Amino acid sequence: MENRSLPSDFYTHPQHYKNQLEKYFLPSWQFAIPAESLSLAGTQLPFWFAEGSLHEPLVLTVNAAGQKRAMANVCTHRAKLLVEKPQHAQDIRCGYHGRCFGLDGGMKSMPGMDGVPGFPAKSDDLRQFSYEEVLGLGFVGLETTQKCADWLKPLIDRTAYLPWHKLKYRPEYFQDYPLAAHWALYVDNYLEGFHIPFVHPALTQQLALREYEYENFPGGSLQLGLANNKSSCFEPPVGHPDAGKRIAAYYFWLFPNLMLNLYPWGLSLNQVLPQRIDQTIVRYFTFVWDESQWGLGAGADTNRVELEDRAVVEAVQRGMQSRYWQPGLYAPRHEAGVQWFHAMMR
Repeated sequence: MENRSLPSDFYTHPQHYKNQLEKYFLPSWQFAIPAESLSLAGTQLPFWFAEGSLHEPLVLTVNAAGQKRAMANVCTHRAKLLVEKPQHAQDIRCGYHGRCFGLDGGMKSMPGMDGVPGFPAKSDDLRQFSYEEVLGLGFVGLETTQKCADWLKPLIDRTAYLPWHKLKYRPEYFQDYPLAAHWALYVDNYLEGFHIPFVHPALTQQLALREYEYENFPGGSLQLGLANNKSSCFEPPVGHPDAGKRIAAYYFWLFPNLMLNLYPWGLSLNQVLPQRIDQTIVRYFTFVWDESQWGLGAGADTNRVELEDRAVVEAVQRGMQSRYWQPGLYAPRHEAGVQWFHAMMR
């Protein structure tokens, strides 16, 4: 791996940005919904894949047999969006000319097409995409060749002892954070704890930063936030790789844009959504498995941490405009995750 960070044009050149969306996001898995939201037969939920950038319109459905699907949310007749808000029905009917589809995506009928040669054809059905549920979370893939469970395997294996079955989505804590910066600058910042004592004074009090650990794996990275003695922490069982450690937080990142932050109270799932070359949304989903730990430890104030991160990342974006800046050397102890991310994209 190279020992210097990416050049500024990676974050500022329009063609590089376009290439990133096609190369990294189009074949990726994207978090879609809490699995519990897609359970009732007849459910139809619109979803934009990579909302704001690729912005591919999909619909998630459940049929009478309980089968769940992700399909194109565009009528195969004249491209009208089919499902524009969550609804329940036993079929999908286009509001433009009445074309009707089953919840399996098959075209069922359309007024005015009786006796038309070659109708219906396979191309009249809705395009199918990959939908998988792992750990109570629903993911969609457009052109991925990897199973979602394989992508998430490092997380699954490391945290199998945690009470995932108790995880409950808390929609009242959903929040979008707009960011005036390139999406990858936000990921760069997330992948190192080097900045914590300089940017996050409250979080610094919760973490034993001299014991902070980094681990890279194919397709992602893990940061282990070790707790100060007084902080809320996990208790890994005997025989676990983390047994005996005071884990305040597991910070998992999965390429290209998913962050899963595990705290004793539950999960903060953060999705980094490019909007334009210098505009990003960081979308927060909150899941709780232990109310008694809420407000304690490293995950006590995720809003404050996010606002502090936003300020420093936006300052980096402004600095990237400098014609004199040259990529700096990585700090080996602290920026192994950043270096790994950059290696994936070079």
